[in-house]
Amino acid sequence: MSLSYKARRRWALVILLVGLPAYIVAAVTVVNLLNRPPILVELLVYIVLGIIWAIPFKFVFRGVGQADPDQPDD
Repeated sequence: MSLSYKARRRWALVILLVGLPAYIVAAVTVVNLLNRPPILVELLVYIVLGIIWAIPFKFVFRGVGQADPDQPDD
């Protein structure tokens, strides 16, 4: 079952307002557990973690910025 446009917009908002800050805290915690590696390694870890978080939610964000396809044209 696929999500409706409004449901995808709501889930995208929840993910961005709740999930992303939680993921940022988790990413910083992971880097701190590595005992502050050299700056290039730290940058690489942040880049990889920044890409990985979005992969599972790609279907939620797809088309959210477009006009509602279910709304009739006026």
